[in-house]
Amino acid sequence: MGNYALRLPDSLLEQARKTAKKDSVSMNQLFISAIAEKLAVLEAESLILQRAANANKQAFESILDRVPDNGVVSGDEITG
Repeated sequence: MGNYALRLPDSLLEQARKTAKKDSVSMNQLFISAIAEKLAVLEAESLILQRAANANKQAFESILDRVPDNGVVSGDEITG
């Protein structure tokens, strides 16, 4: 396992301390989790963009055309 000295603004460091204490984890574990989550999001975004670039819009629309238009299910309405 490697080491990395991390410089944080005081406000961010204090927020991290409070969050780690609230979650009953070490600061190290909080930072590892936060970095892992961010990397997972970036990887997922990359995968989604790659798949979107390879998408066949005509096939997609053909599939959608086969779905019946039954309207909105009660409780799923968007208001506002």
